[in-house]
Amino acid sequence: MNNAAATRHRPDDPRDHWDRLSQSERDAAYDNNRAVKNSPELIAERNAASARVRATLNSALDLPYGPRERNKIDLYPARDPNAPCLVFIHGGYWQRNSRELFAMLVEGVASHGWSVAIPGYSLAPDVSLTQIVDEIRSALDWLAENGAAHRIAGPVVTSGWSAGGHLVAMTLDHPRVAAGLAISGVYELAPIRDTGLNTALKLTDKEIETLSPLRLPVINKRLDIAYGTNELPALVLDSINFHERRSTVGAPGRLLPIDGADHFTILAELRQPDGALVNAARELLP
Repeated sequence: MNNAAATRHRPDDPRDHWDRLSQSERDAAYDNNRAVKNSPELIAERNAASARVRATLNSALDLPYGPRERNKIDLYPARDPNAPCLVFIHGGYWQRNSRELFAMLVEGVASHGWSVAIPGYSLAPDVSLTQIVDEIRSALDWLAENGAAHRIAGPVVTSGWSAGGHLVAMTLDHPRVAAGLAISGVYELAPIRDTGLNTALKLTDKEIETLSPLRLPVINKRLDIAYGTNELPALVLDSINFHERRSTVGAPGRLLPIDGADHFTILAELRQPDGALVNAARELLP
């Protein structure tokens, strides 16, 4: 599906009548685990594959970049220190998961000679979303200062999934970042405050205004925005709307609908050496 076709095939948006929805209906609009019936099996396979990768690939693991317990980064350097590096930011609605559970994604771009870095970050409710964004910026600062010492000195492409897609958008302006690939992200935070997800997040009015990518000035770096066509409508529409906002002001980047993918199976396209998102990442750099 091309960009024009994607914008013509908009699902009905539950947020158009948000004030008439029950609490359970609002929660369901963002509940990816409930929407994907075999998500427990997909998650279990992902975690087992990641454990194998962490145990076998050349790596420098658990390197601290900040003062908090989760402020650690895993590095998987390529043979060439000047090779591009994919920095992958995990998802989990800013309150679940960890960097260790996504090591299985290393093999996709690594098969093409890339390095990979996977930073962790603190989770809500222990910290605010403002602090989480700051931590990802600190991880990129650390990589800029210390990456070369670990044989990672090439251009950096950030990628992230779900909440990680949001964090890619929020840190695209970092000077170490050449381009971004945001996958299945959340780019408007206001409806999140009306769901059970906000119990941990405790979003403030200021955070909704300053941490919603759809409300912020556009960063004029290339950002490809991907989503699965079988994802929840709120996430599909956030991706389409964010791409359109960027396109309106001439910012570079493609909209990448992955036909038939849901919120979990879309990651296969960044995991397989010939995956659509592996190819997309490689095409982000000149």
